Amino acid sequence: MRIINEKDIPNIPFEECPKGCLDPVWRYSGNPLIKRNPAGSLSRVFNSALVPYKGAFIGVFRAEDRTGVPHLYVGRSADGLSIEFEDRPIVFVDEEGNAAESHYQYDPRLVEIEGAYYVTWCDDFFGPALAIAKTTDFRKFVKYPHPFLPYNRNGVLFPRKIGGEYVMLSRPSDSGHTAFGDIFLSKSPDLIHWGENEHVMERGWEWWNLTKIGAGSNPIETDEGWLLLFHGVTNTCNGFVYSFSGALLDRERPGKVLFRCRDYLLTPEKDYETSGFVPNVCFPTSALVDARTGRMAIYYGSADTYTSLCFSYVDRLVGFIKERSR
Repeated sequence: MRIINEKDIPNIPFEECPKGCLDPVWRYSGNPLIKRNPAGSLSRVFNSALVPYKGAFIGVFRAEDRTGVPHLYVGRSADGLSIEFEDRPIVFVDEEGNAAESHYQYDPRLVEIEGAYYVTWCDDFFGPALAIAKTTDFRKFVKYPHPFLPYNRNGVLFPRKIGGEYVMLSRPSDSGHTAFGDIFLSKSPDLIHWGENEHVMERGWEWWNLTKIGAGSNPIETDEGWLLLFHGVTNTCNGFVYSFSGALLDRERPGKVLFRCRDYLLTPEKDYETSGFVPNVCFPTSALVDARTGRMAIYYGSADTYTSLCFSYVDRLVGFIKERSR
């Protein structure tokens, strides 16, 4: 299998699959990667995203201080494991340099497109709504107009233009803790004007994604299609349970699903996934891929309290998805 448009990351954080393990992904032995009260006034860091940067790693992290309000912070790492956070949240500006802040920001994704880095996240625009910002140096972040009306979450950009347009996945929702949701696709020539909307994937009939689904990390391009990690939610008598799985989308028509795994790849089982601020959550938001080896390091939020890490290989995941496709 050929991985397309990804970089060689010789220092990608990685552990080989434990002997005898047949699972499609396996957890980092040092989980949770980021624990409670990791730095300064930060109490919880989770649902965050990293990219390779100048031989090391940089990321945008959802972090909450003692007010409990989420904001986005820049974090840097030499090895993708130990993170140093900036002291203050990101200050977003508009194209004129004026402050473009909101009351809260959460669940960022981060992707490089044509040499620039784009953050997508959910912020306050008269209710939860998607936002996009561009940076080239992780110091100045220029915020675009909101791409959609509220309410919407889980905005995930593809790492290249398709047919000359930017493409983003999202999950329309409501003003609360949405108890429904499918994945949709939208296109834009300039990251400002969005349209050509398509329905991509519906909630599943399998128990683990019966209630709602949402795009996870930014899609990974292979010669067999776009590898998409997505979360799925079920509702139980004890509340929501978040697991995640994968699908393959057509390379030039990404609204077309080629294969969709009927089984989850990872579900809450460990203490740091089942116990925390919001119990029973595995929420993928970032995946590093080493183009030479196919190694994957998947960052995921656990129990809305911790940042955790699991590993796989691209060909192993694609093979599992195809084998277990519905």
